[in-house]
Amino acid sequence: MDNNEKNTEMSNVSKPCYIMVQVNFKNLEDSMQRYGQFAVPIITKYGGEMIAGSTTPTNLEGGWEGNWAAVLKFPSKEDALKFHQAADYKPYLDLRLNELQSESRVMMLEGF
Repeated sequence: MDNNEKNTEMSNVSKPCYIMVQVNFKNLEDSMQRYGQFAVPIITKYGGEMIAGSTTPTNLEGGWEGNWAAVLKFPSKEDALKFHQAADYKPYLDLRLNELQSESRVMMLEGF
């Protein structure tokens, strides 16, 4: 296999993708019952896993006003987007955005 073939083969390998979440839930316990227990199986359905989660993350820089932080890992950017845009996740996303939280930050980062 020459270098061009190796480069093409490597570029076809999907990179992991991470979703970082910071949320300030109005009522953490209620939100876990109404959102969390349903969202996690949907994450798994789309190949994702929660690799970190905490109600008390250690803030190193910037402001932190939330009461939940998590990092989700997906096999690829496409899988992460499929999850976030999925019809079966939409009711829970709407619930979180419109009723359960006062603020959130969610970002997607492609791995190496």
